[in-house]
Amino acid sequence: MPLNWSLVGAGETDPLLRPRDIYAAGPRPWPYLRHEQGEVLDRWFERRTDKDVVIKQNTGGGKTAAGLLIAQSTLNEGVGKAVYLAGDTHYASGQVQKEALNLGLVTTTDPRDPAFQQEKAIPVTNFKKLFNGMSTFGVAGDNSRPHMPLGVVVVDDAHAALNTITRQFRLFIPCGHKTHDKLVNMFAHELRRQAPNQWRDVQAGDYSALVRVPFWTWANRHQEVMDLLHPHSSDDEFKYVWPLIADVLNLCTASITSRGVEVRPPCPPVHAIPAFTNAQRRVYLTATLADDSALTTALDVGPALLACPVTPGSAADMGDRLILAPLSLNPSLGDEAIRLLAKQFADGDRNGDGVAETEPVNVVVIVPSSKRAAVWAPYAHRIHSAATLDEGVKELRETPHVGLVVLVNKYDGIDLPNNACRLLILDGVPLPLDAAERREAAILPDSRFRVTQSIQRIEQGMGRGVRDREDYCAVLLMGAELSMAIHDPRRLDLFSPATRAQLRVSRSIADQIAGEGLGQVREAIDACLERHPQWLTASRRALADVQYDQTSTVHAEATANRQAFNLAAIGQYQAAVSRLQAVINSLEDKALRGYLMEQKAAYLHHVDPSAAQQALTTAVVENPMVQRPVDDVAPRTIKAAAVQARAATEYLRETYSDGVQLVLGVRHIFDQIVWGDKDRTNDAEAAWELLGHHLGFRSDRPDQMFKIDPDNRWALTNEQHAIIELKTGSSSDLISKDDADQLGGSVRWHESIAPDIRAQPVMLHPSSTLHTQSPPVPGLRVVTPNKLDELREAVAGVARALATGHGRWGNEQSVAAELQRAKLTAGAIFSTYTETARPAL
Repeated sequence: MPLNWSLVGAGETDPLLRPRDIYAAGPRPWPYLRHEQGEVLDRWFERRTDKDVVIKQNTGGGKTAAGLLIAQSTLNEGVGKAVYLAGDTHYASGQVQKEALNLGLVTTTDPRDPAFQQEKAIPVTNFKKLFNGMSTFGVAGDNSRPHMPLGVVVVDDAHAALNTITRQFRLFIPCGHKTHDKLVNMFAHELRRQAPNQWRDVQAGDYSALVRVPFWTWANRHQEVMDLLHPHSSDDEFKYVWPLIADVLNLCTASITSRGVEVRPPCPPVHAIPAFTNAQRRVYLTATLADDSALTTALDVGPALLACPVTPGSAADMGDRLILAPLSLNPSLGDEAIRLLAKQFADGDRNGDGVAETEPVNVVVIVPSSKRAAVWAPYAHRIHSAATLDEGVKELRETPHVGLVVLVNKYDGIDLPNNACRLLILDGVPLPLDAAERREAAILPDSRFRVTQSIQRIEQGMGRGVRDREDYCAVLLMGAELSMAIHDPRRLDLFSPATRAQLRVSRSIADQIAGEGLGQVREAIDACLERHPQWLTASRRALADVQYDQTSTVHAEATANRQAFNLAAIGQYQAAVSRLQAVINSLEDKALRGYLMEQKAAYLHHVDPSAAQQALTTAVVENPMVQRPVDDVAPRTIKAAAVQARAATEYLRETYSDGVQLVLGVRHIFDQIVWGDKDRTNDAEAAWELLGHHLGFRSDRPDQMFKIDPDNRWALTNEQHAIIELKTGSSSDLISKDDADQLGGSVRWHESIAPDIRAQPVMLHPSSTLHTQSPPVPGLRVVTPNKLDELREAVAGVARALATGHGRWGNEQSVAAELQRAKLTAGAIFSTYTETARPAL
């Protein structure tokens, strides 16, 4: 008689609770859990009753399997439904479900699946499915869909999720929407008065321009805004966001750009999704990044629990990586040379003679934009953006050799194990896209938050090519920004412990080949890819004793910002003000103090408008880039440095600790000045201000500080100031009437506030020829692309010269001599590196 298998083990009804045991009872895709996975799961099980638990493991350390087993454990315990959130649909429906299948766990992609409702399956979905105004899981205040109680929410790649989740709480009203013009007109008078230049730029269609509605004007008229927008709450542009922010509309900021209006709260009101806020357990899977402040700000995670992450005992569970930044090795190694090197590895033509001498490898290049991808087109075998990403990744994983593949803006959510990627290149990091991010970047250009966010994206990108401890790849970082990320000690500390260890051993190789050419870079990469014993020994030794950080950093200002918002959201404005003031008192960073003072003033306005304006006046003193008060003081002139070389020396000494940082810092300035890219004009203006500081000139941005022209102002001497307009986004071969009028207006503005100081009008423009209709601007000098190249080389030459000797950039005599030699002094710079504007023939 055949066995009745349904009766075998039928008496064993108690479900398994420990994730280890669940794994052991399943198909076991591996004979045993990795040691590090087992440690993480055991430590989570001990803390499973904590509402928030952060689990940190290296990229490729098996976080997905751990998260799925935690979800199943919670189901088995009867705590409630389990949801697994992945970064995107591709990752959720592909790799996560495949992992679940290997583990013998039942999943679904549909939260309405009866198996999920009966707590018999784990829905694997993306962040957007939970955090949206039409969420299947329920939205606060919406009784048409029941609020779904959850036992556990597992958030995969939590740091990567933050940008996505934050944008889910942003309402964007495009120009074509029927409410757009009415909304803009509601504030037009005030904006025209408060920020005349920025308002004009927005009206003229400037891509990078934005003007923020003053918080007092928005708060005073928010009921009118509500009356205008609420009837459209079911429109496609509104329905996924409006229910999330409607209750805090009075606290939101509104930014107007040439493309539309962006409405966004200071922090995501995640309480609008009860399924998340009321979940019994929330587990965040992330790479071992040192700063977890953003989890508090974005998701309202308790700082005390954040500070105590769950980690394995050892951080050595990472594959082998060599990480080099060619530009920091030799500033003369241009981008084209690196692209050619990448193509040679992809073709197996290491000598560049057209003959494949070695086995070709897959080279994957990650770029932040389509524009950056275009420069790779002559070298690439494939270029994939969102529409073709899935098939591109599949081809890399399943085809023995593809070649050089460019992926656009995909720094997380994909796995490229083993031969899928042997040489990984990061060519830049994503720039701030929405209005709030761009404004914050302008107000806090070097803020801890922005630097941390950038490092996180870099580390996520570098993790694509190594998925377990047996994997390996070489990583090249292109450009000055990425080079600084692995050279500046302040940035190095933000990487995970294992990555820091790999950077140290890579640095020992970099130091040996500094100043050399591509041949030495190629030799170092070969040592990694060909598994040279000496490299393997050094690499594995570097990781052998690395341990995870036992505590995470959660900055006080992040906690205060979130807590203040939560208080304001329930009408406790004075308590919100007090919470922010307490942390402001503890900060030394003036720019950050001013930024938080501005937010404090916005909350204070709801109880004491007069005091709010006084607070904003103080904020402007701390950070001149924040919102100006209603009755702002008149714009002020600036005073030139007593001695240009001395001012430059002091700035360089405070900014750079070694010569490599100096060279990279100068390179980064000029990397931000991009011709013909309207999205980068704000970056160019910020870079031009920094250039002035480097050269010893007092430099500022009246356009940002006073909301009136010019873009930049340099105090050359006490008798002469350079009044500068940047038109780097222009593609015209003539200086238009509008551009000339704008600069002429800037000169007149300068003369009105500083009649005794001579104005030197300067414009950055693709052409030095005036349109026939352009009014003359007496003395106008133009920095054309050719002249900018000359200026770039001159400043870079000074940086290289000062970097050659020990601390020469901190010696006033050395700096003075170099500025004089390069004709970068107040009396020579614009006569040397500009052209005279001339009328059209």
